[in-house]
Amino acid sequence: GRTCFALHVRGDSMEGAGIREGDIAIIAGQSTAENGDIVVAMVDEAVTLKRFFLEKNRVQLRAENPAYPPIYTQNLRVLGKLAHLIRSYE
Repeated sequence: GRTCFALHVRGDSMEGAGIREGDIAIIAGQSTAENGDIVVAMVDEAVTLKRFFLEKNRVQLRAENPAYPPIYTQNLRVLGKLAHLIRSYE
């Protein structure tokens, strides 16, 4: 199978997709993405979890929270795609 890794979600930028701070995101490692995929991407040495959209000559990484503007970049590396979400119930 594919390599997976876990990411501890920080912040509320993806809460519209049901992803909350403190969740554990299980990411399937891959270097490509389709439009609308929720991906982990490296942008300027920062790792971010956002929705991926390929535009004509750039990529838009869109938050699922209107408080956060989209990130537009030509310099990113897709690390993987969201596969599972684990939430602790306390």
